Amino acid sequence: MAFRSPELHAAGRAGARTVSPTLRAFALLECIAAADDPPTLEDLTRASGLPKPTVHRMLRLLMHGHLVEREANHKRYAVGARACALSLAVQMRASRRRERHAILASLVETIGETCNFTMLDGHDVVYLDRVETSSPVRLHMDAGSRVPLHCTASGKLFLSQMTPAQLRRTLGNGPLKRYTERTITDVDVLEKALKKIRTDSVGTDIGEYLEGSVCLAVPVAGRDGRFCAVVAIHGPAPRMTLKKGIEYLPALRRAAKALTETFDDDVEGARTTRHVNGARLENRARSR
Repeated sequence: MAFRSPELHAAGRAGARTVSPTLRAFALLECIAAADDPPTLEDLTRASGLPKPTVHRMLRLLMHGHLVEREANHKRYAVGARACALSLAVQMRASRRRERHAILASLVETIGETCNFTMLDGHDVVYLDRVETSSPVRLHMDAGSRVPLHCTASGKLFLSQMTPAQLRRTLGNGPLKRYTERTITDVDVLEKALKKIRTDSVGTDIGEYLEGSVCLAVPVAGRDGRFCAVVAIHGPAPRMTLKKGIEYLPALRRAAKALTETFDDDVEGARTTRHVNGARLENRARSR
């Protein structure tokens, strides 16, 4: 098992009467959110140290509130739609949102192109914040906008951190939706392309989602080192090219490091719902 909850184990040792049932249920939800793969009832029983009937009862309660959902095979549990929506709402209104916006604004001022701060939410990439370039030629999208995973720079960066099994659960067997002539619709072909992204820690999108748009993305870690968000730049071709985007990578990585400092220890980032399955950033990005 890739996770263990000291809080739940303490609750199991202390007995049901010493810990609030609400807090125990919340700790179980955290346990599910932090798991590398959707856990089974047996996994959660071992991780919590609580009796199996107690864990099952808590899961039923969380499922009734749409905070937890059970996968189709009825054996594994994942964070539910309501908890995902709550997590996203918290991130959109986080107390340090102004600080993050200022980091993006400084990045835009440095490179002159639009920049986004995104997170994974289920099968979509969500724009938590965005600062537009002052150039009159630009693509306008609002914070809260959603874009697909398989054909965007941020999305492919998130996908690159998944195991093959996680990737198939997220995308299915294809074919994937086509947005332009450059969109990769074959999952096997996409999986091969993700290997380079995983090695470089740089996501790219050259007209795969929108014709004439070029985008690059780098990961943002939480304080615990987990890959929890992405900072990306995009612009219209021919003003924005892949070569020019590569030149911007040092500035993007500095912004990503600054954004890491806006995550509170063990709260944001480490507990972000639907983070990339516990993936930790590795110091493997090549110097460009």
